[in-house]
Amino acid sequence: MLHLRRIARPSTLALAIALGMHGAAWAQQPPAELEAAPAELAAPGGKAPLPLEELRTFAEVLDRIKAAYVEPVDDKTLLENAIKGMLSNLDPHSAYLEPDAFAELQESTSGEFGGLGIEVGVEDGFIKVVSPIDDTPASKAGIEAGDLIVKIDGQPSKGMSMMDAVAKMRGKPGSDITLTLVREGGQPFDVKLTRAVIKVRSVRSQMLEPGYGYLRITQFQVNSGEEVGKALARLKKDNGGQKLNGLVLDLRNNPGGVLQAAVEISDHFLSKGLIVYTKGRIANSELRFNADPADASEGVPLVVLINGGSASASEIVAGALQDHKRAVVMGTDSFGKGSVQTVLPLNNDRALKLTTALYYTPNGRSIQAQGIEPDIKVERARLTREQAGESFREADLAGHLGNGNGGPDRPSGSPIASDSPRPQDDDYQLGQALNLLKGLNLTRGQ
Repeated sequence: MLHLRRIARPSTLALAIALGMHGAAWAQQPPAELEAAPAELAAPGGKAPLPLEELRTFAEVLDRIKAAYVEPVDDKTLLENAIKGMLSNLDPHSAYLEPDAFAELQESTSGEFGGLGIEVGVEDGFIKVVSPIDDTPASKAGIEAGDLIVKIDGQPSKGMSMMDAVAKMRGKPGSDITLTLVREGGQPFDVKLTRAVIKVRSVRSQMLEPGYGYLRITQFQVNSGEEVGKALARLKKDNGGQKLNGLVLDLRNNPGGVLQAAVEISDHFLSKGLIVYTKGRIANSELRFNADPADASEGVPLVVLINGGSASASEIVAGALQDHKRAVVMGTDSFGKGSVQTVLPLNNDRALKLTTALYYTPNGRSIQAQGIEPDIKVERARLTREQAGESFREADLAGHLGNGNGGPDRPSGSPIASDSPRPQDDDYQLGQALNLLKGLNLTRGQ
């Protein structure tokens, strides 16, 4: 699947490969490639697809519920609950998508949707924040990756499916919701948020200092690869048209998204070799992606920042650049979501989101349940400025000699020129990444 395409006939079976915490990608493949998929899924290895004894048991249970349950239940409800049950015990990312959920999945790749701006997963029966999305109600309220959501508007979330939790947190923009969170084993606390239309700007860039650029990707959307190419060109322009001395690629708290975007972004920094490959049981799940010779980054020294909120497509990019020794990966271990979801549209605007493959880095590493380990581990930290105490320098002493080269005196307390606040001033990990790039350039004589 190299490009995202839509098929005119809605009844045609189509596949979408999604990399993200709750299926944030929507794509389709040509019908010719898809027609064989249902048979392969139904009867792998030529085995009988329908075990008759189990089906008899299923029919008996269905009949008894209809006859004996305290309240009447219609067939449609029972059958849909059975489908959900089949998928709920496979893995956290497989799901049956009813019309609203299927529509939300398709919306998410456009970069605009309603809600709080939280990517979530399930851990030990609780809803866990994988990452808050930048500039959304969640991030502005201080919600952090790793927070456990124990209540949603007072309703306990333990045992709640991820799809149900997402549905409860979404709602009309302007409406309020209260989440009860637990952070790092502490006491529960409430956070009141106001839902908003979430417009995700997936790529941001700026100069940190002359010669050193900063590129942040918050999500992998359909057009993110193109946006990164434009950002690299813009950074070079902002550097006076000169090649950068270094670049920080920030993938922290990036929950993933579209596979093709991850491939395109990796390709901007690589000129040859394998980027990622996937392995599964069906033919359509065996994919390999290679870099083309063009290098939009011009080989700029690169540091990639990751943390526990970096998942899926973020891990593809970090793993590819790490395996090719194209970048130094810095931060903390990533999330470890290394599976591929295939979306199979069904009739009546419903769909099946099924985990069909695992993806591997160029060196054959499976990231699933392990994650990417940074080359240099740097924990998140709060920066506090040390107040300058009473001190004296040579330039404070009466009768001191002047500078041998005619330079100005620098007594203690002399003002140091400073620009407007910079991101690295209050971000310890980013500051360390910038310092590493400067050190690399010093040793290379740049």
